Amino acid sequence: MPVILSTCDAGFDADFATFLAARRESDSDVLDTVNGIIADVRARGDAAVIELSAKFDRLRLTPETLAFSPSEMAAEIARVPSAEREALELAAARIRAYHEKQLPQDARWTDDTGASLGWRWSAVSSAGLYVPGGLASYPSSVLMNAIPAAVAGVENLVICAPTPDGKVNPLVLLAARLSGVETVYRIGGAQAIAAMAYGTQTIAPVDKITGPGNAFVAVAKRQVFGQVGIDMIAGPSEILVIADKDNNPDWLALDLLSQAEHDESAQSILITDDEDFGRAVVQAIEKRLETLERREIAGKSWADYGAVIIVRDMSEAADLSNRIAPEHLEICVADAEGLADKCIHAGAIFIGAYTPEAIGDYVGGPNHVLPTGRTARFSSGLNVLDFMKKTTISRMTPESLRAIGPAAATLASSESLEAHGLSVLARLEALNNE
Repeated sequence: MPVILSTCDAGFDADFATFLAARRESDSDVLDTVNGIIADVRARGDAAVIELSAKFDRLRLTPETLAFSPSEMAAEIARVPSAEREALELAAARIRAYHEKQLPQDARWTDDTGASLGWRWSAVSSAGLYVPGGLASYPSSVLMNAIPAAVAGVENLVICAPTPDGKVNPLVLLAARLSGVETVYRIGGAQAIAAMAYGTQTIAPVDKITGPGNAFVAVAKRQVFGQVGIDMIAGPSEILVIADKDNNPDWLALDLLSQAEHDESAQSILITDDEDFGRAVVQAIEKRLETLERREIAGKSWADYGAVIIVRDMSEAADLSNRIAPEHLEICVADAEGLADKCIHAGAIFIGAYTPEAIGDYVGGPNHVLPTGRTARFSSGLNVLDFMKKTTISRMTPESLRAIGPAAATLASSESLEAHGLSVLARLEALNNE
């Protein structure tokens, strides 16, 4: 059964703190394995990747077949039914349009001393995008990772998408094509992350790695961070729904189950100010679990990590939401916009009864790669800026150096960095002797 909490209960604060602190995953047991895989790939390159793919994905590869050939991609893409093609094209167009609005502007100005200051944005040169394979093969994840990178201007984009037992999802390859990615490697796991980070004889190293994956992929991304940039260490999916009684319990039950069906460790939480409504949603979930295709996964997630929290009013709901800092936040209340303004810690917010989180997973436009595990308190979802970097620009004139140089020399002296100060003073002395 899910956890049932009420802010009216005397022990609520302690119970809620315990609920927040509960860990839903642990990667300590895979760390040694991942470190061994990374070391092996660094040492042996293609040979290690090929052996590990045979071991974990039961797939025989050669250096020449690590990536799909253009003809293979074309043949697989041709298998995509027209309805699915059109849906993916719509999603790609909406995602691209949304992310194009995120492009930052360069700036340059002259301050009152005559110094020219500013910044310049530029894309990383290359990025590797990880796409899960097998049962969790999601073409939507290709679009959400590759399109922001393409919009940012990344010149070299590659995808690693494992194909266990040689099974290919044609939609993944179509999504790659729609995103402008021509190179798709059929490898996965920690070995794919290591190959993209350090390179092999066939696979060139990249500057940034993004994309979701299992525990081995998540740990591998953490281990190669510093050698390359990464987007985030994503954990199990999560959703928080804040709703009043003027909603359809079955709709919200489905919204909660939409995340529960991802993973047995996923978390679905309902906050409401009406206890009877909360019980109605629980009943609707139980009824849907009788027929849901992924009912075993969703049922375990709901039983082990689900929660219903009864609050006195929506002000309490906003406070609790900010403490939870959910990956996905649905707000279905009378003043949904007003409540959304108070919810400052969330990966993505979905406002109103007609905005289910599932729209955001596919065709809404905003990115669905979002911070989990309360990290929305300090981080954002994947976006164009993740594939860009800001370079600051400064240009002093003789006049501006005269104006601010002495302060720099003073501060350098206070930090006992003599050469720092002298590099400024030498120029000031030359100016004074003119």
